[in-house]
Amino acid sequence: MEKNRKIVGLCGSLRKGSYNAMLLKFAASLVPEGIDFEIASFDDVPVYNADDDIPEVAERPASVVKFRDALAKADAFVIVSPEYNYSIPGGLKNAIDWASRGKDSPLMHKPVALMGATQGMWGTVRMQTAFLPVFTFLNMNPVLQPEVLVAQAQNKFDADGNLIDEAAIGIIKRKIENLISACSV
Repeated sequence: MEKNRKIVGLCGSLRKGSYNAMLLKFAASLVPEGIDFEIASFDDVPVYNADDDIPEVAERPASVVKFRDALAKADAFVIVSPEYNYSIPGGLKNAIDWASRGKDSPLMHKPVALMGATQGMWGTVRMQTAFLPVFTFLNMNPVLQPEVLVAQAQNKFDADGNLIDEAAIGIIKRKIENLISACSV
């Protein structure tokens, strides 16, 4: 019997009312029946400190173990994030740093779909570009097409947080389909 596949989502914004959290919720709604989708939180993960990441000397903090365990269950990932200072938000990058360490890294060799929403015109293109070396280092399989760059997000969600932009909806559907195909290989 084939095991159910699982996708784990990460949101790079911890802000209440985040367009990226809304976008991640929408992406999760597109995952077909038979594939589990879970959002992993990293809001309590401390700043990375290599002194706390040496198995012979120290145990990883409990919040890090919990976060890594959630990621380890994934067959694939969806990362939805804003762009901070032309790059990956610090909290998200910190969580990725904790998850990337060791031969038991739960990120290695897995497909990942990256998306982002912003109120500006660039649609998180620089954040997404900043992730490429991270994916390369981790031997991840980024689903590069189609690119999901939701610019002027304030005009693409309704008051209840529902994505209402038909063009964005179509692109996100294709991105999720391509991710599912990548984790079926």
